[in-house]
Amino acid sequence: MEIIQIVGLGLIVTILSLIIKEQKPMFAFLLATFTGIVIFLFLMGKISAVIRVLEELAMKSGIQMVFLKTILKIIGIAYIAEFGAQIVRDAGQESIASKIEMSGKILIMVMAIPIISVIIETVVKLLPA
Repeated sequence: MEIIQIVGLGLIVTILSLIIKEQKPMFAFLLATFTGIVIFLFLMGKISAVIRVLEELAMKSGIQMVFLKTILKIIGIAYIAEFGAQIVRDAGQESIASKIEMSGKILIMVMAIPIISVIIETVVKLLPA
């Protein structure tokens, strides 16, 4: 089970980080950042499998691929912004982490405009004239 491996790695790195933090705080931060990247890379296979399934479902249902790709980009922005904000938070920079999160939300809103436009147009077409 992958989750046991991930949690085990997280616990080991946490203990090492707490020990190292007293003498070399920069190494503790780098260790935590590296571990986050390793966990993300470990999950890349799972993420790509989910994307393939979603693409197959979109093709079968006739949904335009541009909408699926936009939604996947939005999800990617959310994950990357959260990951970056958590790393910056680990470094003790809460205000910068907040700015990263706000930037992610704004980029998500910008990318969602085409989808929102199509939804509004569809609803307007369904309303009686």
